[in-house]
Amino acid sequence: MLIHDGQSRGVRFDLYLAVWLALAAGGVNAAGFRALGYFSANMTGNVSTLSEELALGRVGTALWALALVAGFILGAFAAGVLIEAGFQRGLRGVYALSILAEGLGLIALSLLGALWTSAAVLHLMLLGMSLLMGLQNAASTRISDGRVRTSHVSGIATDIGLELAALTGGRTGMAGDHRQVILRRLALHLATLVAFFAGGVLGVWGYERIGSLVFTAIGALLVLLAVPQLVTARRR
Repeated sequence: MLIHDGQSRGVRFDLYLAVWLALAAGGVNAAGFRALGYFSANMTGNVSTLSEELALGRVGTALWALALVAGFILGAFAAGVLIEAGFQRGLRGVYALSILAEGLGLIALSLLGALWTSAAVLHLMLLGMSLLMGLQNAASTRISDGRVRTSHVSGIATDIGLELAALTGGRTGMAGDHRQVILRRLALHLATLVAFFAGGVLGVWGYERIGSLVFTAIGALLVLLAVPQLVTARRR
């Protein structure tokens, strides 16, 4: 799941990757909003907030939205640098290392929020989560050759609509192999959407019961996904 990349990956690997990472991303995004009032993975919403707040003259809030977008980009940049450095050194487990870094980062932010509840710490947590969502999106996009984007719900919904159109009202005489490809893509995108939604429900449910420690649980899930993949990569 976190070892094979590009065209060498089977559909099953992409499906597992999409479900588990979208589940985590949905949890972080929704629980983060419940805790702090902003989405850490919704860059469309954050850019819209930036433009609205600037138009209304609320520069402080606009700068905060800009910081979240910048954090997401920085996370994607960090993932890209880590992956390229790993390739140059022949590290087969570099994608798993990226997800491990995300998991450990979430655990650290969660513990920080549990120990200190000042406004500055809460803002730091949200910035950190935005960075980690950028890291996750970049890693999943790169390993799957663009087939998996775990929190890009607008794009996923668009793909679902196009795939349904191709299946129900598309070209006549569609070859069976091509139809199977579209069906597999549709299954992947539907599974990603459902997992993101389910993660959001579980994230808010968990936050209502254990507070910021819900991010520890999500981080632990990512660590449990990444460590066995790292071990497998080292044995090869």
